[in-house]
Amino acid sequence: MNTSSTPHFCLFGAAPGTNNLGVDALSQGVLGGIAARCPGATFTVFDYRRGQRSGSFVMTTPDASERSVSYDLLGANHSRRMWRGDTLKVMQIAGRLRLPNAGVEAMKRATAVLDLSGGDSFTDLYGRHRFETVSLPKRLSLDLGVPLVLLPQTYGPFVDAGMRAEAADLCRGASSAWARDARSFEVLKSLLGDTFDASRHRLGVDVAFGMRPRRRPGGISPILDRWIEERDGSNGPPVVGLNVSGLVWGSPERAKSYGFILDYRSLVTRFLTWLTTSTDARVALVPHVIEPEGHYESDPQASRELLETLPKEHRDRVTILSPPFEPAEIKHEIGRLDWFNGTRMHATIAALSTGVPASAIAYSPKFLGVFEIANQSPGVADPTTLSEEEALQTLRSSYEARASSRTPLAAALPKIESTLNAQFEAILSAS
Repeated sequence: MNTSSTPHFCLFGAAPGTNNLGVDALSQGVLGGIAARCPGATFTVFDYRRGQRSGSFVMTTPDASERSVSYDLLGANHSRRMWRGDTLKVMQIAGRLRLPNAGVEAMKRATAVLDLSGGDSFTDLYGRHRFETVSLPKRLSLDLGVPLVLLPQTYGPFVDAGMRAEAADLCRGASSAWARDARSFEVLKSLLGDTFDASRHRLGVDVAFGMRPRRRPGGISPILDRWIEERDGSNGPPVVGLNVSGLVWGSPERAKSYGFILDYRSLVTRFLTWLTTSTDARVALVPHVIEPEGHYESDPQASRELLETLPKEHRDRVTILSPPFEPAEIKHEIGRLDWFNGTRMHATIAALSTGVPASAIAYSPKFLGVFEIANQSPGVADPTTLSEEEALQTLRSSYEARASSRTPLAAALPKIESTLNAQFEAILSAS
């Protein structure tokens, strides 16, 4: 454990550079949040690549200036490649036998190991391998005697008794464990049972709320810039955003495996058609997982295919924001909109945290908890329980209520900011 006056933190479960801007937002939210409050802190971030590397990003500080945050990168992979030092089980063996290992040495130097589990992967919902991928770093931290901080995340669901017992043991061993919404906090309390300790097991907020937006020099989209200027200068049409998930757009079978009882493609196609034929809104399609064409998760491809469903005479009211862009940059663009709908949760957090009323097509309980914190729960459409007509009406109603929704959202944001500050101060003071 680090005993020097300069804190050093290891971060697992929020690897940067994955093309998923939500995970990047988690990473930058953590590192930026600590760097803003503890400027001398240093970081090692574990990802799924190989070897030791370096990384950095530019953050906007509370006084609106910019600062570069640097960090070391190390691989940590759950695989059967036992000849590689970055294999998590090899790291475990090295720690127990006190053998040289770059990852283990970085953890031993740490003031604390911070763990995010990708925000929503501390569950058996995605199978044993994924569960082990997020659990092994936690166990390694406990084995090494380094304080483990489970940052605000979703806990569960856990169906398998063995994996539930392992999750409970890891939560009990952590120096602190934070849930990112009240519903998940109840799961955490259920896991811990009579070992629940209110001083260590806390309700917080998603760290991405704290990532400050940053405008890219020159902007991202001249079309969007023009629409915003026309809206602001002459009380022009509203400008709204729509995020389509390539993960479920591209595979109806995958959507069914997640419990959808409606046709996702039909829902978002009908909703975009309604926006462009029954309202005067202009629509920005906002990718948030930036995979190339042909990849099963590609939001840009899903956005393009959705646009092509529109009659040509309506397409001039729709634009696709074209990557590449950083998560703070796209958060800035989302923050200029009048209303937003997303299927990727951190795209919707970018809206909520900048005061933009939002709705979600939300097939995981994680959405509802976050939207409840922001006083926006009426906009959550659950495709696992609602018919297509019911979900479509939820989205329409949210859009139509966008002006009145700003007031409860604005009322929620100071409390969210206060909670965010308190959780970082608690994490730093306990580390």
